[in-house]
This record gives sequence, C-alpha cells and structure tokens, in this order.
Amino acid sequence: MTYITKKNHFRILFFLLLFSLFFLIVFASTLGVAKIPLGDSAKIILNNIPLIKEQISLEGINESYIIIINKIRFPRIILSALIGMALSSSGVIFQGIFKNPMADPYVLGISSGAAFGVTLAVVFGLEATILGIGATTIMAFIGAITTTFIVYNISRIGNRTPIVTLLLSGIAMSFLLSSLISLLMTLNREHVEKIIFWTMGSVSAASWRHVIISAPVILLGSIFFTVFSRDLNLMLLGEDSAKNLGIEVEKLKKLLLVAASIVAGAAVSVSGIIGFVGLVIPHIVRLIVGPDHRVLIPITIISGSIFMIISDTLARTLIPPTEIPVGIITSLFGAPFFIYLLYKNRKKNYMG
Repeated sequence: MTYITKKNHFRILFFLLLFSLFFLIVFASTLGVAKIPLGDSAKIILNNIPLIKEQISLEGINESYIIIINKIRFPRIILSALIGMALSSSGVIFQGIFKNPMADPYVLGISSGAAFGVTLAVVFGLEATILGIGATTIMAFIGAITTTFIVYNISRIGNRTPIVTLLLSGIAMSFLLSSLISLLMTLNREHVEKIIFWTMGSVSAASWRHVIISAPVILLGSIFFTVFSRDLNLMLLGEDSAKNLGIEVEKLKKLLLVAASIVAGAAVSVSGIIGFVGLVIPHIVRLIVGPDHRVLIPITIISGSIFMIISDTLARTLIPPTEIPVGIITSLFGAPFFIYLLYKNRKKNYMG
C-alpha cells in the first residue's frame, strides 16, 4: 500500500470516527430516566450551535426535554468527551516519551497528587470557589500539577532527566501520597465515603462551567501534541538519533511532559480518577493505525472521546436511577485488556 493510499485511508477513518462521535453525542442525549426522541434531541443540540441556531425551530418540543438536555445531559456528554480526549491524548504522549506501552497519564503520580489535594479539601472543609469551581476541583488540579513538578525536579540530573529515574520517582511519590491519603482517612473516618467516591471517577456533577474551564486547556493541549507528532516519531528512533536529526530532546521532553500533565490534571480535577482510558485507547488505535504519531494522536483523541461517552452513558443508564461511577465502567473494560497486553508483551514489543 502506497503512502498516499494509506494517508487517504487514515483520513477516511478520521472523518468516520468524527461522524460517529457527533451521532453518539445526539444518541446518548436521548437515553436516561426520561426517554427523549432522537429527532427532538438533535434539534435541541443543534440549537446550541451559533452558526445554525437560527435555522432550527424548537416549536412543539416538550419544554422539559429542552431543560433536561441543555442543563443536564448535553454538558455531561461534552465533559465526558473532553475527559476522554484529555486522558487518551496524554496517554499517547507518555507512552511515546517513555517508549513503554504500559505508561499512562498517571505514571508520574498525577492521580495520587489529585487525590491528595481532594483529601485535603474534604478533611479541612474547604468551601471556597473560584469562577464557580469548587475547592475540591481546584485542589485536585493543584495537587496533580504540584506532584508532577516535584517528580520532575527529583529526577533531574543537571540538564538531563533520565526516563527510568522519572518513572521510579513517579512510583515512589504515588506510594507516599497514597499513604498520606490513607492516614488522613483513618484520622477522619466521617469523610471516607466522599473521598473514596471521588477516587472512583464520575461526571455526575458536570455543568457548563466545568466544560468552559476545562475545554481550553484540553483542546489547546491536544493541538499542541499534534504539532509535535513528527518530533515524537523521531524520538522513537532513540534520543541520540533524534539529536542528530536536530531535535532538542531534553527541551522537547520537558515541554511534552508538562503539557501532558496539565491536560491530564485538568481532566482529573473535574472527574476524579478514571482509569485505563489513557492506557487502553492508545493501544487499540496503535494496533489499527500503527505507531506514526501524525495519525495516532488525532485518531486517539476522537476514539478517547467516543469511549468515554459510551462508558458514561452506560454508567448512568445500566441501573436507573442509580448511577455507577464511570471509573468502574472504564476499569471493567480496561483491566482485561491490560492483562492481555501484559501477556502479549512477554513475546513482542510493537512500539517500534
């Protein structure tokens, strides 16, 4: 298959996934305790798009349907898509930098840092809000980014940051923070349920404010990753080869690690810890399209959004009116696949 033919195939795949994402957004909005006709849902959602809003009439549509979709389901679906985008794209970056198929967005202790921040907010009863965002969300983001900063500086040797040292530092920091979280929960048993529920991951409290706050960080981060896709391809050849081809490896690693950590931190801060998205989705896409990051990153971004919307829709509709934390759903999908990867990885490393 020629390069041009492959490129055309990947372009077709991208637009098919994009169309599937738009259809899934509309379809998911019809599901829930209140069943809403697909046509009504489509009109209500399209009515939110400025360029075509004037062409869409909501006359004859039940007012309660409009409120349910615009105030509850649509922001939740969009936030789920953003979280899937953030975790899957940052997962690609971590796997590319570490050249390890088992790396994910939480490898540097981001999840433990976020959980520690939330634990502090809950235990000390922090109630402050900034731009309408609660203290737990703010503390989760601060905890995630601070932990990444500490891990990076522990690992740095002069102007270099050895990958193995970075990985080990992240593991050590995760254990330390997990121990501190356990200690705080032991001393404050009345808050245990709230902390544990947050660590399961959920977007049940989603609002347009969460979307507005997280969207710029996640979207800009995803574009940033795409811009450096060629450089990531060169890094897969080895750091020495990348340097010989004009890549400033240490600077690039620092930029991408910081960007991926911020993007993952933005997702975790509004949803809690949702596991396996950043591990499973990049793997599935890599198996389909290969290791070329110019194709891998955009396809992974769309696929991550689709996966998260499906997972959250299952979480809120499987046992109505009870909701299952979406982190449980993604883990039920992801854990068996992770075991499969461990088995497969004994025989073959397909990262090259």
